[in-house]
Amino acid sequence: MKSLPILLSLSVAVCSAYPLDGTARGEDDSMDFVQQYLENYYNLAKDVKQFVRRKDSGPVVKKIQEMQKFLGLKVTGKLDSSTLEVMHKPRCGFPDVGHFSTFPGTPKWMKTHLTYRIVNYTQDLPKDDVDSAMEKALKVWEEVTPLTFSRIYQGEADIMISFAVGEHGDFAAFDGPGKVLAHAYAPGPGINGDAHFDDDEQWTKDTKGANLFLIAAHELGHSLGLYHSANTDALMYPLYNPLTDLARFRLSQDDVNGIQSLYGPPPASPDDPVVPTESVPPGPETPTMCDPALSFDAVSTLRGETLFFKDRHFWRKSFRTLEPEFDLISSFWPSLPSGVDAAYEVTSKDTVFIFKGNQFWAIRGNEIQAGYPRDIHTLGFPPTVRKIDAAISDKEKKKTYFFVEDKYWRFDERRWSMEPGFPKQIAEDFPGVDSKVDAVFEAFGFFYFFSGSSQLEFDPNAKKVTRVLKSNSWFNC
Repeated sequence: MKSLPILLSLSVAVCSAYPLDGTARGEDDSMDFVQQYLENYYNLAKDVKQFVRRKDSGPVVKKIQEMQKFLGLKVTGKLDSSTLEVMHKPRCGFPDVGHFSTFPGTPKWMKTHLTYRIVNYTQDLPKDDVDSAMEKALKVWEEVTPLTFSRIYQGEADIMISFAVGEHGDFAAFDGPGKVLAHAYAPGPGINGDAHFDDDEQWTKDTKGANLFLIAAHELGHSLGLYHSANTDALMYPLYNPLTDLARFRLSQDDVNGIQSLYGPPPASPDDPVVPTESVPPGPETPTMCDPALSFDAVSTLRGETLFFKDRHFWRKSFRTLEPEFDLISSFWPSLPSGVDAAYEVTSKDTVFIFKGNQFWAIRGNEIQAGYPRDIHTLGFPPTVRKIDAAISDKEKKKTYFFVEDKYWRFDERRWSMEPGFPKQIAEDFPGVDSKVDAVFEAFGFFYFFSGSSQLEFDPNAKKVTRVLKSNSWFNC
């Protein structure tokens, strides 16, 4: 295996990902590889030679121990098979550090709105797939920072994204298929911030080749100023580990801590009402589950749990636990929008449908189903309906109720069609539910309607409201 490229300088530090190279080709080749690995990633002095026969606890053994500790291996100081296997895994060309880290000198963008440009494309994927992968990769970081990104189609962008082969003008030539996958540069003018992808690789949407979204998300982390992390769950961990289920991708807390150390947390949701500065009460920028004024965008069940959506976040509540889990929507479903309008589960199909504006998505667990998003009017809504306020599916009757302002529609899940005779007035068939419905879900045989910070417990058999509760009563507040 060729030696790893030496970093040019801090201003043009390159991240290069290496694929699996198989087992060692003999003791000499194996030891040359190990020597180069320790020199490149763990700062082993280049004049230390023939270390394989050393039995002492000198600098080489210490470097092996340092590497094993960083990569989460058993610390033995010996080059056992598990250590060599991990050393051959795909990775970036930056030296390794502990936990999250930034580049020396902590370079970062001095503005929060950045532009990017896709200069050219690989032939391995349709252009739309490349566009989507880059957009999703940037959204991963946008969701947890004040950063925003917009694409430009000509001229110089802050982040120039390109595919190239061999020597491509930056003194860090690509070396054909199966070796360097991509590299990126730290924030700054000129080439800094740019990301290059080796077009001799096989770029894919899945895990059969080099997954463009995962590698781009890692490389763009470097473009924003992050170095490497020793946390094996982190996106910025140096070894490339393709996920078997890409829909389960989520940033680790270590990644979030790292990027927020540079840019801070995201601002309050733009959907929040504008209040004069002198009237803004103190409080966190993310929703607080025991806030007495808390309202929800949507509520749905999912495989025995209940999801409470709010802006870019959601609470995940199981009736077996007291405390709900709090997550970013993008951590589980990177391509879903924030501020969803409605959600409901069809248990017989093991599917949750998510609505935002005139579009809807179908998800199973952490996977967004192919062919989505779709237009809500394919369900049978008239053109006057622009968005859905709330929805709930009656698993016994196989009917779904869609609430829009003061009316509701009923949908037959078995026939996948809207029933005739609708819309009807909500107040007529759900007496006591008089205000606009923000969210609704079913539990214990009752429908729970949310409106602002209140919820109504509705008995669908008796057709009456049985209790009035706070919206966050499910959180034991």
